[in-house]
Amino acid sequence: METTDAFAGLECVDCGAVVDAIEESHRCPDCGGALEPTYEYDAIVIDREALADRPFDSQWRYAELLPFSRESAVTTNEGATPLVECPQLADELGVGRVLVKDEGRNSTGTSKDRGASVAVTAATQRGATDVALPSTGNGGQAVAAYAGRAGLNAHVYLPSRSGFTNKAMVNVHGGDMNVVGGRFDAAVGAFEEGLAEHDDWYSLRASETPYRHEGAKTIFYEIVEQLEWTVPDVIAYPTGAGTGIVGLAKGATEFRELGLIDDRPALYAAQASGCAPIVTAFDDDRDDHDSVEHPDTICGELEIPDPGASSRVLEAIRRTDGGAVATDDPDVLEAAVRVAQATGLEMIPSAAAAASGAWKLAEQGTFEGDETVVIVNTGAGNKEADVLRSHLMGQGV
Repeated sequence: METTDAFAGLECVDCGAVVDAIEESHRCPDCGGALEPTYEYDAIVIDREALADRPFDSQWRYAELLPFSRESAVTTNEGATPLVECPQLADELGVGRVLVKDEGRNSTGTSKDRGASVAVTAATQRGATDVALPSTGNGGQAVAAYAGRAGLNAHVYLPSRSGFTNKAMVNVHGGDMNVVGGRFDAAVGAFEEGLAEHDDWYSLRASETPYRHEGAKTIFYEIVEQLEWTVPDVIAYPTGAGTGIVGLAKGATEFRELGLIDDRPALYAAQASGCAPIVTAFDDDRDDHDSVEHPDTICGELEIPDPGASSRVLEAIRRTDGGAVATDDPDVLEAAVRVAQATGLEMIPSAAAAASGAWKLAEQGTFEGDETVVIVNTGAGNKEADVLRSHLMGQGV
């Protein structure tokens, strides 16, 4: 494998064992725990001045903190997305600043491109010919795009409720699309059956691959640089599988380890009320979740009733003095419309859960009035424009 100098292997988040990334790819051989890339941080020489001298052109500008070299990366120059000042929203929330990190500018229109780039690179480094995953939609589209770029076959399992754009673009990128009736858990079941039947498939399921949240952590790196090395007080992130929050927390830990920052933001996981296992576990002061028996939300990307990374999400939000917040679908859709009208930015409904969650936190008195709040827009609104338009039609607009 063509890895970066400081990459030390894959560390088990449960027992702490470090294994060779060539030998293992998904689970700890000792205890079955999740693996994540680990680094020799003392060997990393990087500072603010060095980063300032580099083009702000891709997440791979942070290659020292990624497992693979930029030269070996499967990339479409994902990342380097804008952080947009939104003074009108700051006034409405009653805080000092609100900024939207607009991940809808990525190649396939979502933050999923970051993780897909790193994970598909890992697959190519291991000599895979086929990658596979279950997805609510955007992750499947992103993986199909990057697999196509790398010359790999992508097998994507989507629930029938996934959006038309996601389904269409999986096919356009050359992916093998499998639409499964029902909801996400049905797609997971079909994926597991397919994986069991094909020993040569390399899984890119969010809760299994160690690499997708490695892309997500670069969102934090960029936010801090774009704020001229000031750490925001709050980051609100729409949360389904939990990859984003896990990545943000790791990014903050690494920048502190390297002495680039001293503080870390309060991380808030935002979910839809119709499928909020992490919020329920947080409110009940538990370290893990109960699966949602009957999930039901218009926010398809968040309709994940049994998130594999929930314990890590709960640990991250508690460690950063953050929290978890859920809002109802009408409030989420209204937040998407309000953001569009006040800022010109377009959010998919699932991403708007972070904006709706920020409003709810403000109403609950969470903010003191001078905070800098970053809302991460994980997807471009035109992917689900029909849903947002239907909400307006329901209001008689």
